[in-house]
Amino acid sequence: MAELALAPRRTGPPRTADWDPLRDEPGPDALRCLGLYTRLAAGVTVVTALDAGGRPAGLTVSALTSVSARPPLLLACLRGGSQTLTAVRQHGAFAVSFLTERQRSVAERFADPALSPAARFRGVPVRHVLGVPVVSDALAWAVCVVEDVRRYGDHDAVVGRVRAVEAGEGRPLLWHGRAFHTLTPLPPQTEGS
Repeated sequence: MAELALAPRRTGPPRTADWDPLRDEPGPDALRCLGLYTRLAAGVTVVTALDAGGRPAGLTVSALTSVSARPPLLLACLRGGSQTLTAVRQHGAFAVSFLTERQRSVAERFADPALSPAARFRGVPVRHVLGVPVVSDALAWAVCVVEDVRRYGDHDAVVGRVRAVEAGEGRPLLWHGRAFHTLTPLPPQTEGS
């Protein structure tokens, strides 16, 4: 008797003429995606704002990118429901401080969910630029007014128009593989490599 080979059972939406595997397949689970995301190397920044009562709020962010030079726009991804996101929405402005390799403790402090906003700022030198707190001695910083905020999954993408900026000298603090790193220059390439 011949064996009957059954096709693997398919889960998900039925295939139709307009079926698109890139859109209609469920995709990998969150754990696999996080494994992918940890392979991205990113500069470490602190996003700060003032809440409705004028109190500072801030958090550590590695998901930051430039959007445009003309007009000057930055995009920061902030965790949904965070006090900093609420402050950004309320105040309509925020600052992004790019941390140096010597500011790991600042990054850790602003990433600690157990610390209140006031405790995160305690002992961290800041100055106010256009009314927004900026981390002192940062590698670079920008103060932005909110252009747009949109929810995507568990984060909100905040687009800000840069109103003030300063870039200094130094080496950035980096985030990769769920750990902090510093930038090490590559040795010069030799001919033929």
